[in-house]
Amino acid sequence: MSEKIPKSFGSASREASAAGEAWHLFRIMSEFVEATERIDDIRPAVSVFGSARVPKGHAYYTLAEKTSRLLSDAGFSVVSGGGPGIMEASNRGAHFGRSPAVGLNIELPREQFGNTYQDISLLFRHFFARKAMFVRCASAFVFLPGGFGTLDELTEVLVLMQTGKTARAPCILMHRPFWLGLLDWLRDRLAAERMIDPGDLDLVQLADEPESVIDCIFKHYEHRSFQPRAAEREILLNL
Repeated sequence: MSEKIPKSFGSASREASAAGEAWHLFRIMSEFVEATERIDDIRPAVSVFGSARVPKGHAYYTLAEKTSRLLSDAGFSVVSGGGPGIMEASNRGAHFGRSPAVGLNIELPREQFGNTYQDISLLFRHFFARKAMFVRCASAFVFLPGGFGTLDELTEVLVLMQTGKTARAPCILMHRPFWLGLLDWLRDRLAAERMIDPGDLDLVQLADEPESVIDCIFKHYEHRSFQPRAAEREILLNL
């Protein structure tokens, strides 16, 4: 006959599980606290997104590097995912400019390794904490060609602005040929079938040249400060 499992065994197991979850929550909190303390002073900043798979010398890499250098020299900290590809190009351009290159690194089984052009480097275990920081510090968002991760960040930013969970800011898609098919689909499917309001398409802008990115950002902030207003700071607390 099998021995009975003591009732206390199940209780102890649940307690251990609850304790493990509690410590996990503390680790999540620590990510938010550390990141907030380190990036709150980098404003104004621009978050730049794009593929980790683009090699040095590729036209997209060059475009990202030049754009980020112009942003840095214009006084913007440049925030990337800290990894290779377009993330590296973005940090590289900013690193040799006037303003800091910031990398929000993530622990992944593959692809992600930190590039060497980060003036400020943070390491995250949780995607949601990292994504919140991309939004929290940004006065604008620049999206270069990329894959699922880039599309995830793009739709995340658009949803937050669409729903008023963050203030509207320039959301710029670089390299028109890459993005036009997606924008056509958003217009012909989502907007036409009333899955979104037609005006939601105005949340994004297209740019082909680095100088156009700078112009878009300064035009948006022509009559206001780059620093978030009190009400906008309050909104950011509820991302």
